Amino acid sequence: MSNLSPKEMRQLVASRKIERVVVLGANGTMGYGSAALFTQAVPEVTFLARTKEKAEEGLAAAIKQVRSPTVANRARTGSYDDDLASACAGADLIFEALTEDFDLKKDIFDKVEAARRDDSIVATVTSGLSINKLCEGRSDSFRKNFLGLHFFNPPNVIVGTELIAGDDTDPELVDFIDAYSTLLLGREMVRTADTPAFAGNRVGFKVMNEVAQLAGEIGVALTDKLIGPYTGRAMTPLATIDLVGWDIHRAIVDNVYENTNDEAHETNKLPAYMADLMGKGVLGNKSGGGFFKKDGKKRLVLDPASGDYTPADEIVLPELGYIDEVAALHRDGRYKEGMAVFAAAGGEHAKIARKVIAGYVAYAFHRVGEVTETIDGIDRIMGMGFNVAPPSVLVDAFGAQTTVDLIAEAGLEVPAALAQAAKTGEPKRFFNHTRINVGKFFVAE
Repeated sequence: MSNLSPKEMRQLVASRKIERVVVLGANGTMGYGSAALFTQAVPEVTFLARTKEKAEEGLAAAIKQVRSPTVANRARTGSYDDDLASACAGADLIFEALTEDFDLKKDIFDKVEAARRDDSIVATVTSGLSINKLCEGRSDSFRKNFLGLHFFNPPNVIVGTELIAGDDTDPELVDFIDAYSTLLLGREMVRTADTPAFAGNRVGFKVMNEVAQLAGEIGVALTDKLIGPYTGRAMTPLATIDLVGWDIHRAIVDNVYENTNDEAHETNKLPAYMADLMGKGVLGNKSGGGFFKKDGKKRLVLDPASGDYTPADEIVLPELGYIDEVAALHRDGRYKEGMAVFAAAGGEHAKIARKVIAGYVAYAFHRVGEVTETIDGIDRIMGMGFNVAPPSVLVDAFGAQTTVDLIAEAGLEVPAALAQAAKTGEPKRFFNHTRINVGKFFVAE
């Protein structure tokens, strides 16, 4: 987390000008969304893609997404072959937003390094590849001016942003980008370590993949109901995987599974049924369907075993009355009472749901010191990046002792900070951000 004061941020922003930004991969959703965001702060943004036509498609999508004439007025378009060298030579900031492919990014950085000025900033929007490895073997000036700036999609709506420095990144540049992104781009900045998937995706995709594994065991419809909005999220994990794309999901969890070995290692193993269905072209919303798809106005639900779909209204779920009770309390803003009902609910299905939520809280607290310096960073990126209840918000809603009991019920190791809070009663609250309304995370169903 930045310790910069508002005055220091203003001074930093005034100390350096960013007037020309180049966005690589500007035809992709993250690329054109990021490019649109930059047009709100700088006079010239160049959208680059494999062809000029693709870049123009990205510009058209950006204009449609943010509905602002500023985008068109400040944008240029071009192709890598014809325009990358000249655009990068004049750029103050070069922003890479290509797909999550290490070799692809390496190739584009070869071209960038040959064209850029020694003082230009190079940022990558990678969702979890190593910042140090991406700039390995490059010039001193490249490594000094290279960092990760991980926006969440769509950037014009989701303000949570991770800032990741490499070992050789200039600390003054890190402070500048932190201040610039906060004041001029309207970001909620979270500094993270250069670890696989950083902070938000490390925690968030672990939960989503665990839920995907669960869907293979008890079914998609039941899993979606159990880990629903009443647990502190605007969108269910399975629907989120469909939204981001099964291929993106796979790239992130495979990266974590292959490069970490923590206490929840197996929850990051992609379910075999997802791999099989991806081989048949199932990629989520972008392919027309994933866990869910539409047939006219009818919602269809995937059967992971067969790959077939069943109308949602034909699926009979077990009695889950506690969920309606919790949701009703949430509607009245009685979040602690709602979570008390959840914690006390009987039956195996409520226990399954509690295990997932307790696992989320425990996993987040165990990552403190590894992915962020404090739980605050994880809290803010989960709340403002994933739009789910930050782990500390859930601890405050359940109470420290109940949280410890739920983690123990799940058979998981209790984080030391929570054990201490349950024992001493301090801190009385873990989440203290007055500008963030915790009610936004408890969506009534």
